[in-house]
Amino acid sequence: MFKQMIMSCMMLGLFSLAVIAQDEEKPAAKGDVVKEGSYAFGVNFMNNMKSQGVDLDLQAFFQGVNDSASDKVEKSEQELQAAFIAFQQALQQMAEKKAAMAGEENKKKGEAYLAANAKKEGVKTTKSGLQYKVVKAGTGKTPTATSKVTTHYEGKLIDGTIFDSSYKRGAPATFGVNQVIAGWTEALQLMKEGDQWELYIPSDLAYGANPRPGSPIGPNATLIFKIELIKVDD
Repeated sequence: MFKQMIMSCMMLGLFSLAVIAQDEEKPAAKGDVVKEGSYAFGVNFMNNMKSQGVDLDLQAFFQGVNDSASDKVEKSEQELQAAFIAFQQALQQMAEKKAAMAGEENKKKGEAYLAANAKKEGVKTTKSGLQYKVVKAGTGKTPTATSKVTTHYEGKLIDGTIFDSSYKRGAPATFGVNQVIAGWTEALQLMKEGDQWELYIPSDLAYGANPRPGSPIGPNATLIFKIELIKVDD
């Protein structure tokens, strides 16, 4: 997050230099392109900050912009660096707190969902807590932990949000049975070629408290997959 913020600030600085250079070399383009572009850049910059959860003191921010533009910065490089480091630490603490709160909420919702789902007709629960439902039974061979499999699948959150789908990409996916999340590794070794199952995977068998950065999957999220086992290669 902090690196992205720094990059945005660097871009703002480069943009400011370009504007100054244009002012010195030639008048603004017809329709005041610089003014409109500057406004658009400001909107984009702030949208980027908000999307990262960065809460800026706008008065201080614009004072810094103006002071730098007019060469009136009163703080030393050491003071500015110290301020950046302190801000980075504060942002990191806020991000960790937010993630922890989201993780607790997701875990509670996931546990409630799985408890109710376990009572539904056709749903089976393994010792690990993995739940599955056979939608269509196949008759082919069963993969082992070292097999490669070809599958079609769709993954979604318990609120119905689809986060991944080989169907939408228009092509099945091939991978090793032991190269995926634990819930998949377990389920695949219970399936046969031609099977179509629904998987209900607790967070500790999925991505746990640390999902992939940028993913719509939150910390401690319970996941639901529709999976079709097309082919097994030993």
